[in-house]
Amino acid sequence: MKKKIVSVLLCVAMVATMAVGCGGKKTDGDGGSSKDGDKLVYWAMWSEDEPQAKVIKDAIAKYTEDTGVKVDVQFKGRNGQREGLQPALDAKQNIDLFDEDVNRVNGTWGKYLMDLEDMAKDYEAEHGNETLFKIARNAYGQTHDGDDTLHTIPYQPSIFGFFYNKTLFDKAGIEAVPTTWEELDAACAKLKEAGITPITADDAYMTSFIGMHLARYIGQDGVKSLVTGEASNDVTVTWDDPKVLAAAESFADFAEKGYFSKNIATNKYPAGQNQEFAPGEAAIVICGSWLPNEAKESVADDLEWGYFNYPSVPDGTDDSTANNIANQVFAINKDSKMADEAFELITYITTGEFDKKMTEEALCIPTDKANSDAWPTELAGVKEGFDATTTYYDWAAGVESNNDLTPVLQQNTLDLAAGKIDAAGFIKAMTKAAGQ
Repeated sequence: MKKKIVSVLLCVAMVATMAVGCGGKKTDGDGGSSKDGDKLVYWAMWSEDEPQAKVIKDAIAKYTEDTGVKVDVQFKGRNGQREGLQPALDAKQNIDLFDEDVNRVNGTWGKYLMDLEDMAKDYEAEHGNETLFKIARNAYGQTHDGDDTLHTIPYQPSIFGFFYNKTLFDKAGIEAVPTTWEELDAACAKLKEAGITPITADDAYMTSFIGMHLARYIGQDGVKSLVTGEASNDVTVTWDDPKVLAAAESFADFAEKGYFSKNIATNKYPAGQNQEFAPGEAAIVICGSWLPNEAKESVADDLEWGYFNYPSVPDGTDDSTANNIANQVFAINKDSKMADEAFELITYITTGEFDKKMTEEALCIPTDKANSDAWPTELAGVKEGFDATTTYYDWAAGVESNNDLTPVLQQNTLDLAAGKIDAAGFIKAMTKAAGQ
């Protein structure tokens, strides 16, 4: 087994320097076969028509050409993966490799994961983004009693914040990117005066919107405590906390001033991003760095992409250096008999030429640190915010930690943004829903 791992790591080096992978056929051994003979089984989170799937298929073709190992790749899509993977793993179905969001893989499916610490040692040193590997280890440790052993390989990095239209900012006379809530307020005032809708959003991201906003006031632990009703890392916050009210009031203030799109309460994803922001009707949208890829068919000819991290707030707990940076990850089934082959395939997809190709086809952040110069033009502004982040939030800054409360929070946030309820009404509704 050790010999095979050494061989794989040598192949990783070859992929990085020559972008061709390892030559020769795989031989049988303790890691060389599965139920389906020599076929490696990979369940992918992507739909087959997505650009990520196209690149993955190209990488697989090269991998099979170089190694002789055939791959049975099954593009499940997000829903198929989330609904079908666990039952399949529970049933001991033959699956060698799978992927999905870092928190879901390390948490929900954590018991099925192979320890990759030794196998990935050289890979991490040569290709691994320090931030992403830290997040991968932390995400596993959060759900496995502080065990921060590496069980997943990160790829497809993302960050969540505000994307803006530089052309519209220039039209409104905005000269600097907002870094504080007061500066964002001033920018929105200029946009509105120029006849431009300042901010839009989609229903799918409204909990993330309010989660980030609350986290600026009370931190992520405060947010988690707020929605679960329990202490988080010895931090306890309830809905009657003055800082929670201040967060709701500042959000309601933007609604009262007409800064939010008139469609914000009815925007069903991806209406806000694709029908308001991308065509140039709204100047700012809250979203993740997957936005340029998702909205590319709707982008106005004069849209110049910009990005800024969520601003700081007065007397807040966290500032703009605290953000949700995440990624998809690859995991190898601990019961796989083709672990070495699976890891080698990971290197093909996440390093060298195919990582670069992924940034081009899917307009995404490069995974391989050797490709740090491969950021797409649309995400050029994201890099500064990404690099400035030192505190890493979970998805939605932890506000979706209580599944029962999430739908209620989403609806009340939509009502707050639409001006249907005021801050006091928001707090009253959430207090009631939380049973406080």
